[in-house]
Amino acid sequence: MRSGAKVAVVGGVFVVVAGGVAYGGYTLLGGGDDNTPAKKTGPPTAEEVQETTKDFFAAWASGDAAKAARLTTDAAAAEPLLAGYRTEAKVSDAEFTAGETLGSKVSFSVRATVTHESTSKPWSYASELTVVRGVKTGKALVDWKPTVLHPKLTKGATLKTAPASAPPIKAVDRNGKELSKEAYPSLTAVVDALRKKYGAAAGGTPGVELVVSSPDENVADHTLLALTEGKPGELKTTIDAAVQAAAEKAVQGAAAQAGKGAGQASVVAVKPSTGEIRAIANSPAGGYNTAMLGAQAPGSTMKIVSAAMMLEHGLVKGADTKVECPKTVQWNGRTFENLKQFELADPTFRQAFARSCNTTFIKAIKPLTGKGVAGTALGETARKYFGIGLDWKTGASSYDGKVPESGGTETAASYIGQGKITMNALTMASISATAKHGTFKQPVIVPQSLDDRELATATPLPAATADTLRALMRADATGGSGQKAMAAVPGDKGSKTGSAEVGGQTKSNSWFTAFAGDLAAAAAVQSGGRGGESAGPVVAQVLKAG
Repeated sequence: MRSGAKVAVVGGVFVVVAGGVAYGGYTLLGGGDDNTPAKKTGPPTAEEVQETTKDFFAAWASGDAAKAARLTTDAAAAEPLLAGYRTEAKVSDAEFTAGETLGSKVSFSVRATVTHESTSKPWSYASELTVVRGVKTGKALVDWKPTVLHPKLTKGATLKTAPASAPPIKAVDRNGKELSKEAYPSLTAVVDALRKKYGAAAGGTPGVELVVSSPDENVADHTLLALTEGKPGELKTTIDAAVQAAAEKAVQGAAAQAGKGAGQASVVAVKPSTGEIRAIANSPAGGYNTAMLGAQAPGSTMKIVSAAMMLEHGLVKGADTKVECPKTVQWNGRTFENLKQFELADPTFRQAFARSCNTTFIKAIKPLTGKGVAGTALGETARKYFGIGLDWKTGASSYDGKVPESGGTETAASYIGQGKITMNALTMASISATAKHGTFKQPVIVPQSLDDRELATATPLPAATADTLRALMRADATGGSGQKAMAAVPGDKGSKTGSAEVGGQTKSNSWFTAFAGDLAAAAAVQSGGRGGESAGPVVAQVLKAG
């Protein structure tokens, strides 16, 4: 500990005071000798957990970043962050109080003061650390992760207090209604991203803030504390507050219904005729924007694109083309089957699509193997007509889907939305919007005129193909697997259900995409099961609100 630091037992509590920094919370146990112990093995003892935590907090509190870092499993990574706690985050004093200890995991709270020039403000938060046995030394060490310093700190990011890089914004919906983070928590990450990109253009003035500074220019800084308030500029978005409110409520309900081990849901709504995004919602809200940045297999919702590819290659002529729907089908020695091995006798393409017959899509596409395009045709259709993977410039960060070239059994899996295909609620909502409108309109959350950015474009669907896709989706919504979910949605409507088995989950992810009038939406519910049961009601609630 640095010279000048005082160590004492006050009321049975260990206290360190050095330069105005204090640590409190552990009972000081009896001391030991100064002999270097033999290398130990096995999990740290309760006493080792307590002593290591005490020593780490004491070094951190005294500002001795090097010493604190040596008490961790990764001193090289820990030291600059611990040093930056004072020099960059400008924490002028802090008190660390240990809370519950569960085995080797210790929770703790921090009460601090952040000072920039002549302005100071209190700051408090909670975090946790874990004590492990050092592999080389056998010593008990803090298992270093950036989250030890602060739970919002990610790899490569830093804590920084300074005038904000961008002024705050007042985001409003298309009708001028404020989209506050309190009323619409799912928009927190989106508004932060919009602020980083458009804050200066919106006309506000920056304040002084403590932020988690992101190393990625596409990821917005996360404000932890505002020392002085900036003046926000107003930024108009394409969001519709009523549709957004319905989306927020819908994903919360779906996540709760999915239950323990699941609990993640996302939805996006898009206007087909313009590409304007009307709603973006995630549960849990306020964290990672899965709706726009997620990347998972979309299951049978991808059959919309597969159907377009089949039409383009002449494998079917239209919705009433006769197809096959056996219980199972073979592809390169692997057996693919329908749900519960159902089969349809002499069905039309419309009927097979509405029942989501996997074997229809796999069996009908087999002729493409002889042409050498079985592994590339789906991706080409997705890019050409639906704009998938074309670097969308929505105004905020987004993942724009991926349909890679495939081989072997992955090719067959891709036709039913599995394999290496990855999508999210945004891309699947856009696919439905394209089917409804007939032409891809790149989704946007702020007007293109705001910065004259170049939007992605795609070839319009052939009229007959667009007509057939709408007919297939209408059949699903009115008499197929999507009928129950879409029953209460009025007007012209179409849908497609999907479920996707990912990463050995015991229950598949639920997907659903649909259109009604001039609004399209898609939802995904982690471990939600069949598409019509979990994701379907989410989409239906959003469409009814629009």
